Amino acid sequence: MTDVRVRFSPAPTGFLHVGGARTALFNWLFARHHGGEFLLRIEDTDVARSRQEWVDGIQHTLEWLGLHWDGEPVLQSTRFDRYLEAADHLVKAGRAYECFCTEDEVKARNEEALAAGRTPGYDGRCRSLDPARRASLAAEGRPRSIRFRTPDSGTSGFDDMVRGPVSVEWPTIHDFVIVRSNGTPVFFLANAVDDADMEISHVVRGEDLIDSTHRVLALREALGHAGRPKYAHLPLLVGADRGKLSKRHGAVALEDFRDSGYLPHALLNYLALLGWAPDDDREVMSIDEIVAVFDLDRVTHSPAFFDYQKLDWMNGEHIRRLQVHELAADVLPFARERYGERLDVRVFEAAVGLARERATTLVQIADQAEFLFVADGDLVVADTSWDRLVATERVREILDAVIAHLEKCEWTVEAIDLRPLLETLGLKARKALPAVYAAIEGSHAGLPLFDSIHLLGRGSAVARLTAARERLGPDR
Repeated sequence: MTDVRVRFSPAPTGFLHVGGARTALFNWLFARHHGGEFLLRIEDTDVARSRQEWVDGIQHTLEWLGLHWDGEPVLQSTRFDRYLEAADHLVKAGRAYECFCTEDEVKARNEEALAAGRTPGYDGRCRSLDPARRASLAAEGRPRSIRFRTPDSGTSGFDDMVRGPVSVEWPTIHDFVIVRSNGTPVFFLANAVDDADMEISHVVRGEDLIDSTHRVLALREALGHAGRPKYAHLPLLVGADRGKLSKRHGAVALEDFRDSGYLPHALLNYLALLGWAPDDDREVMSIDEIVAVFDLDRVTHSPAFFDYQKLDWMNGEHIRRLQVHELAADVLPFARERYGERLDVRVFEAAVGLARERATTLVQIADQAEFLFVADGDLVVADTSWDRLVATERVREILDAVIAHLEKCEWTVEAIDLRPLLETLGLKARKALPAVYAAIEGSHAGLPLFDSIHLLGRGSAVARLTAARERLGPDR
């Protein structure tokens, strides 16, 4: 396949969410697989709801994901003259007309239609106004929009690369607005003009936009643009209740996943599998591996379930694929935010190496290592962990023995191993060690205990155990 040109065209009315990111990814993968171009178009024709901060946020998030676009971004807000020129052409050609109906009037007529058992929708009131009546309504100062005149009969259809043939009867699509009464163009018009001007070969987007395709294709034809792009409408993303994915299911904004410590390549790997899979059913893949095998013919039309636990697993797998120094560099911004000047990079990298085997997010690694960078007197033992420490059988004897051992043993991980000591006391490690964990790390589970004690150092380890022992008080 040659001359592939696709575009990702978000509206800057909020953060980039996972559905939009999956759409951007599938466009990017398709373009890169076929050696084509991936373009970015910001659809900010809704001036009232669009903000520059959202434009910047979308671009920054795409860059964080590594979905770099070709050329300069196209902002529709800079092309209003082009769209209004197209609208004027359609009016002069008789394919569109001025409409002087207010929103309230259209709404009232729709309510009347429903009450009478008729199908609501624009009733064509202004379709056939004579020039004198149009001039009269304009002189009254009534708001003026422009509507596209849809065919009275026949069928609109196209072949979707995911769903196959898609068609609709034209009488079910009422004349629709292409320029609002405030003079701004509507999505359908801007979309049709830009896809033609940008020579878009394939339109890959969510299934919620499938109905708009008929309107856009009709506008392309009316404007005289030969040919049409190929369309592929991606399956809906759903939550655990199989409802459309939304905030009630958990994080959906890409910024939330970034701030929670997900690796961008792990997130992309997971998003790629929402509605698509390679023919060998691999799951953990590098971006280059995905690009090599990605194509739209393996995209399914069934809804794709966004599984947060599966994403955690995927992120953990990518964490373990990194070299320790690479992972430490990824975790470092979270560590600096938490530890500040207390951060010791040498100790931190060693801690990352310990956390790497069981962690699922970068934030989790930073949180698990934080006990290493807290002053001994400032360590806070979680309430649940302290309760477990207190409830440990012979806990005072355990702490006294561990303190004595650590004060004199060789300072290696092998010598610090407390299991032989506990055996001499007739205690099982799985019952006794959570209390030591709590005193050392502030939680009854965390980084491997003997490695943690070694990293913490003899003085701090003994000080923390002594503080816990003194908090318990004498034997009663």
